[in-house]
Amino acid sequence: MHLLASLKQRLFRWKSDGTTPFQLTQRRIFIVPTGAGLIFAVTLVAMYTGAINYTLALGHALVFLLIGLGLIGMNHTFRNLFALWITPGRATPVFAGEIAYFPLTLRNDRKITRLGLELQVEGHPAVQTHVGAEDIRAVAIPLLTSRRGRISLPRVRLSTIYPLGLLHAWSYLQPDMSCVVYPKPITSPLPAEQSTALAGERYGEGGQEDFAGFRDRQPADSLRHVAWKANARDAGQRPLLVKQFSGGAEQELQLDWALTPEAADSETRLAILTGWVLAAEATGAGYGLRLPGHEIPLGRGDQQRARCLETLALFQP
Repeated sequence: MHLLASLKQRLFRWKSDGTTPFQLTQRRIFIVPTGAGLIFAVTLVAMYTGAINYTLALGHALVFLLIGLGLIGMNHTFRNLFALWITPGRATPVFAGEIAYFPLTLRNDRKITRLGLELQVEGHPAVQTHVGAEDIRAVAIPLLTSRRGRISLPRVRLSTIYPLGLLHAWSYLQPDMSCVVYPKPITSPLPAEQSTALAGERYGEGGQEDFAGFRDRQPADSLRHVAWKANARDAGQRPLLVKQFSGGAEQELQLDWALTPEAADSETRLAILTGWVLAAEATGAGYGLRLPGHEIPLGRGDQQRARCLETLALFQP
């Protein structure tokens, strides 16, 4: 069993940094008759037997014509995959329970369109596509996620029965691709904010010194920041507005593992922290993340969000 698994790895897997292209050669393409192809072959045998038995010259001609048609179809089915280039991409992180998409780019250097291509991971829906002559086609392999962590793309079967449906050609692809799956967030109130002096620097909306305008209220915003007079003028026609300030002091949120319920299991605590990261980013406040053995300093923006969520996804209690 170990020898068979090792052989499959050598045959079907190629190492990639996420950008290295790979070309299908004749050593990696397999072809067998389909159900319709077997029926076609049995019918030809019966026709040939009848032609011999009754000495039918036209019967012989028809049988050999159909045999030639089958051989030409076999050649076209094989060439529909042969020399096709596949380039793996980079999967975008998702939350647990969502569908992860693994991008692959198919490149056709030939002057003939490749029709009827199908890519499928066992147990998941197939993706139908085609690649035009001297063209490039991007496809995404869907994979349903169930838990956080890093998942790898399983073996993908690229197959075709074009043009006659009598033969089935396929090749197994397994590029070295993975996707980070964030914990499924649980919505809960954010921990209390802390004011941090900024020594005269001005950081935009996080401070409490100079009025800088209004924005829509987020669930985590304190009621003392609501602009009641401005909201009264709108007569409830839009979401509540809160005041924004600049300079002075910045509000920071420390999203700490110790602030989550101690009675909850590890996955629940990580899900709560994930919800806090999303809520903190929505408020625009600076926030940091503290886990046992890991600490991410105060920050904000897409990079801070991605860094925190990836740490939560890959954290091992």
